[in-house]
Amino acid sequence: MSVILPEPAWKHGTPARTAVVLINLGTPEAPTAAALKTYLREFLSDRRVVEIPRPIWWLILNGIILNTRPAKSAAKYAAVWTPEGSPLKVHTERQTKLLKGLLGEAGHRNLVVDYAMRYGQPSVPATLDRLKAAGCTRFLLVPLYPQYAGSTSATALDAAYRWLTTQRNQPEIRVIRSFCDNPGYIDALAASVRQHWATHGRPEKDYQLVMSFHGVPRFTLDKGDPYHCECQKTGRLLAEALSLAPGQYRICFQSRFGRAEWLQPYTAPTLEAMAHEGVRRVDVICPGFVGDCLETLEEIAMEGKADFLKAGGGEYHYIQALNERGDWMAAFAGLVESQLGGWPTREPASAADLAHSANRAKALGAGQ
Repeated sequence: MSVILPEPAWKHGTPARTAVVLINLGTPEAPTAAALKTYLREFLSDRRVVEIPRPIWWLILNGIILNTRPAKSAAKYAAVWTPEGSPLKVHTERQTKLLKGLLGEAGHRNLVVDYAMRYGQPSVPATLDRLKAAGCTRFLLVPLYPQYAGSTSATALDAAYRWLTTQRNQPEIRVIRSFCDNPGYIDALAASVRQHWATHGRPEKDYQLVMSFHGVPRFTLDKGDPYHCECQKTGRLLAEALSLAPGQYRICFQSRFGRAEWLQPYTAPTLEAMAHEGVRRVDVICPGFVGDCLETLEEIAMEGKADFLKAGGGEYHYIQALNERGDWMAAFAGLVESQLGGWPTREPASAADLAHSANRAKALGAGQ
């Protein structure tokens, strides 16, 4: 049972504030084996991520995986690490700042916009603690996953809900569950593809757009997880926005881990098969990621290209994630704003404004 924690110091008369909290997966602190071991231990210990009986999985995780995988993963992270840090963290920070600016320009100046990581730092509980201490009494939680899955969106919200059980004075909570079919999101994806075509050309013959989504175990679909359906919906809507015929695009799933069956078709074998079929040009986009990260930059842009070319393929392009595109950030701000209805997010009125309103009301006959 959760321990109910003491409330932060409170001064009567402090205006209540609203916070928008973006929640992303997380990242290791550095591209080193030691940092990856810490990160992977937290990530792979999550029951939402690995649904294997705990005693068996504990032995596998601590006896094998944490002794072999950290060094390999560290090398992959090192290949995409930037001077500012992990790409995922860099893009999350930038998106947070841009979102705050756009919402402020729309008049929501009494609004706090921050981010948290499900694994690693800044953690969800620490972020919510800090925001509550700053006077936030309303939280809009936004997992940065367009398609809902138990192993991504749900576990991000789990962390927030567990924090709630420790709070004596609980804040109001709203959630953006997913946005797989949000028109602005789809339009931004389509615009990014068109921009890519404008730069690199678009061959009309044997053209293929591969939409690669992060994979999950197949049994999650059988148990009712909507992720597969939401990925298919995003793919269909994006193809329609681009006027692609069924034979001009493929939906597949990457990042398979372990021996169990995952959602198919798998991305790497799909790229190899396309090369063997004589497909000369492939463009790959990852609609399930709103910011570039290890899975897009290393697995798709690097490993995917190597797989396709090695199998005899010709031209290969990775279309970068939405990142900080202006059309995407405007759409994202609109999505967030639509969920803030009824919550006070604008600056409190000044004494002069209140006096002016009172005089205007009297002039209009109020109170007579």
